[in-house]
Amino acid sequence: MDETERLMGTGERVLGMDRRGHKLPLYNRAHYGYGTHSEQMNFSIPAVMSSKKYIVLYDNPAKGFIDLGKTESDILQFESDGGRQAYIVVAGNDYPDLIHQYVKVTGTQPLPPLWAFGNHASRFGYRNQTEVVETIKSFREKDIPVDSIILDLYWFGKDIQGHMGNLEWDKSTFPDPNAMLSELNDLKVKTSLITEPFILNTSSRWQEAIENNVLTKNITGDKVKTYDFYFGHTGLIDVFSNDAQDWFKTIYRDIAAQGVSGVWGDLGEPEVHPADMLHTLSEAGITASANEVHNAFGHQWAKLVNEGLNEAMPNERQFILMRSGFAGSQRYGMIPWTGDVSRSWDGLKPQPELTMQMGLLGLAYTHSDLGGFAGGDAFDKEMYIRWLQYGVFQPIYRPHAQDNIAPEPIFHDEETQQIIKRFITLRYQLLPYLYSMAYQNSMTGLPLMRPMFFENDTPEFQTETQQFMWGDAFLVKLVAEPNLASIKVKLPKGQWTDFWSKQVYQGGQEIEYPLSLNTIPVFVKGGSIVPITNAIMTTADYSTESLNLDVYYDQSQLSITATIYNDDGISQDSLATGKFEKLVVNGAAHQLKGRLRYAMSLERQLGAGNGYPGMPLNRTFNITVNHWPTMPISIDVAGAEIALFNSKQEFKLAQRGAFYNKALQRIEIKFDWNADIRGASAAKKLANDKMMMTIR
Repeated sequence: MDETERLMGTGERVLGMDRRGHKLPLYNRAHYGYGTHSEQMNFSIPAVMSSKKYIVLYDNPAKGFIDLGKTESDILQFESDGGRQAYIVVAGNDYPDLIHQYVKVTGTQPLPPLWAFGNHASRFGYRNQTEVVETIKSFREKDIPVDSIILDLYWFGKDIQGHMGNLEWDKSTFPDPNAMLSELNDLKVKTSLITEPFILNTSSRWQEAIENNVLTKNITGDKVKTYDFYFGHTGLIDVFSNDAQDWFKTIYRDIAAQGVSGVWGDLGEPEVHPADMLHTLSEAGITASANEVHNAFGHQWAKLVNEGLNEAMPNERQFILMRSGFAGSQRYGMIPWTGDVSRSWDGLKPQPELTMQMGLLGLAYTHSDLGGFAGGDAFDKEMYIRWLQYGVFQPIYRPHAQDNIAPEPIFHDEETQQIIKRFITLRYQLLPYLYSMAYQNSMTGLPLMRPMFFENDTPEFQTETQQFMWGDAFLVKLVAEPNLASIKVKLPKGQWTDFWSKQVYQGGQEIEYPLSLNTIPVFVKGGSIVPITNAIMTTADYSTESLNLDVYYDQSQLSITATIYNDDGISQDSLATGKFEKLVVNGAAHQLKGRLRYAMSLERQLGAGNGYPGMPLNRTFNITVNHWPTMPISIDVAGAEIALFNSKQEFKLAQRGAFYNKALQRIEIKFDWNADIRGASAAKKLANDKMMMTIR
């Protein structure tokens, strides 16, 4: 390595963006209650991304170390307890291209179901059927959007200890799970259940596991390996063996058949994995010690879950929440989280770093337990609000914690509820933007949350951990300290607009941004087009039939573009069969006879499947052009001039037309895109078509 190289990657660690100079363990291990420093966590990846635009992956899941120039400053070294010496090297022209080349080798993430991007109710844990249903009803009564509820270990046992491995409903606390799942479905809420890879000898399935050869063996292979850990005396499901896979898949098929939509796989490092344990690698026809396969355990488990759910729900996308895996786990649909983080300001601070580092190596849906998980003696209102505000701009929105302090906003004071409600509502309004990022990730591997050096690869941004890009358009700054009246934000070169106030800032400077409890710093890059939809309570009601396009005009950007992806939100084969549409928006400004003109095109591009069920044939567009400097003379839509109203009230009452707010330098335009405007037949609506809008 040359002396200027920065090294990123290696999985979940809290070390800063440049990890050069460290020697790090390659051994997945939970770090309970971590904060501002951690060298070893749930998800280690033996891969390094260099600022010289290459990635080296040491394709070996054994226990080991990665030395990033600590022993010898110019040497990158991998070592392991066993396994093969296999390296994969990829290179790219820039960071997005580098990631694309990497996921071509390790696999791309399947497009998650649309409901995965909504608000998830989750805690450790919901203790009975009544509590589950009443929690969701409370969300609905308070008009706070929610899409799913995630059940921790109480679904199979009323106590924390002694029940792990039951993997069936405890009828003393969940007397009628079918009725509960049906009621939740009527409330348009999906249900996910936790599972773990441990079978306790007190479990109702212990004998079944023994008879079906499900568990790992001792080092000599002549009997089941058992040992004590926090939850009881246990055996470990051997996810590498055919017998265990067949048995475990049956569990997941049964869960899915009941109407459960998602799976939460916990403790999959595995949390306790004795070295004197033997695994059966049926596919390879060999056995291997625990240390030789340790880091692949969660990866193999995700593959098993993926296959089991595919058998049970072949036409539905999967939601697989897991905290441990290996390089390439994204191809099985794994959605990782950052483990049992401290419920504190120190726990909040490293969360963008963790998500960004994992995203560089394909695990783009890595996210935190919003609000923090572990510890905390009293509710810290400001910290909780700041974490859930940040959560709007992380890949998955899932407050989760030990239940001594409620993680759900519905159980807190009115001010907290209203602030969080506003932000969760915004999350849902931004679904067209978010879902389009998810499509982009599934095609190219480009992460949703991106380091600032993607935008501006200069020294002041290369080590930035608490400021990030959310897609192409948004710059977000984490607020991770209490009682701040203001915070410093570093703006890259260009034009940046405060998302809340619409104040314009010129980049290339550090600004002091005033804070209130109601907002965090969010900026929109000049030249962006941000699609926004109407406020909804659940993704089941999501539609782009009415679509707002917020255009951030920047005179230095002569042309701009955005692609908005849509499908039915659930079918596994949407991309493979071409059952989708893309709305491609292009804008271009130019001067004609001393007058500024702006031309915008809206084009619908259908996949080979000619769209998808429920695809809007007609749309209402509300287009806002921010920072337009002069009063328009006229505005044409599809070749016909529309009314330019003198008052906002007249504009509001009209079905179509435009209004220019001189004080705000903002044009608002609304119209229907349908056969009346385009003169198109019903058949034409299903073909690729295009409409032009011109501002003079």
